[in-house]
Amino acid sequence: MTLPTSPRPAAGDAASGASFDPASATIAVVTFNRSTLLTRLLDSISAMDPKPGHLVIVDNASTDDTTDVVESYRDSIGTEIVYRRLDTNTGGSGGFSEGMRIAYELGSTWIWVMDDDVEVLPDGLARMGAWAPRFKSIQGRRYDFDGSEFYWQYRISEPLGIPIPFAPSGFDASGYKEMNSGCFEGMFINREIVEQIGLPDPRFFIYWDDQTYGWLASRVTTSVIVDEFVLRRTREIKQWDMGIRHMNASSDAYRYYIMRNRAIIKRYYRALDVYNPLLFGLGTTLTFGKEIIRLLFVERKVSGTSNLFRGLRDGRKIAKDADWKPMPPLVASPQA
Repeated sequence: MTLPTSPRPAAGDAASGASFDPASATIAVVTFNRSTLLTRLLDSISAMDPKPGHLVIVDNASTDDTTDVVESYRDSIGTEIVYRRLDTNTGGSGGFSEGMRIAYELGSTWIWVMDDDVEVLPDGLARMGAWAPRFKSIQGRRYDFDGSEFYWQYRISEPLGIPIPFAPSGFDASGYKEMNSGCFEGMFINREIVEQIGLPDPRFFIYWDDQTYGWLASRVTTSVIVDEFVLRRTREIKQWDMGIRHMNASSDAYRYYIMRNRAIIKRYYRALDVYNPLLFGLGTTLTFGKEIIRLLFVERKVSGTSNLFRGLRDGRKIAKDADWKPMPPLVASPQA
């Protein structure tokens, strides 16, 4: 596939004298029982030029041959592998929190997080690094399984706490757009931002975790999505083609956490004094309606609604938990 050209900055910023060192970056991958997909990702990292300084692989207690697959790449992948197999499945949220923690403790300046169902394009790190002198929270673009350009909802309505589904997809000559969200399938973030906002919150388990983390990052820095194709999805997902965008199939577990985790977002909003109960409640209602549409038009079934109600019920417990606190920063602010 021929990569499109896009307006990119030079590898260094002449004004500041800054430049990007690939060795300062760590790729952090979360995997669970998908060794075949992980193999494709590791093959793509082997072919990268340049390569990162480290590759962190967090294994969410897989029961397949993931450990053997990882070990088989140690001598050939061309970068240092740090493999952490967890005792229990902590979900994507727990895996990314652990992966980012390890990368941070390795001294990484940049942390590039991704799932196991993507491939990295050979010059992906160079493309992301070209923007590093200008921004500290960066999202690249990716191709979908069929080679089409994947549209990611990079803007959220903060009062509603939900993505804006039809935010403009085009880029102007600058080659980037400001975002106030995040996606752990390719988030590229500087350690200074991680220090300020802390690690991703493992309590989400799955869903809303990356959106919330990206939103937190956008509150302390200018976060951007750049017109650089750096990843390719390697897993086909059932979708409903809506013309402008697609709606993916889900699962009962996702339905549960989609609704339960609204309560965690609410707790962050309250802690940061941006919570409007009427508007946030509307966002929750719209989310519930969207999941009903997903059931009817993507999965073509009516069962599964009980998981939505169960998530709402358990979310109320989180909302009332007097001991709940946001994830703490890794470095205290000078004012603290």
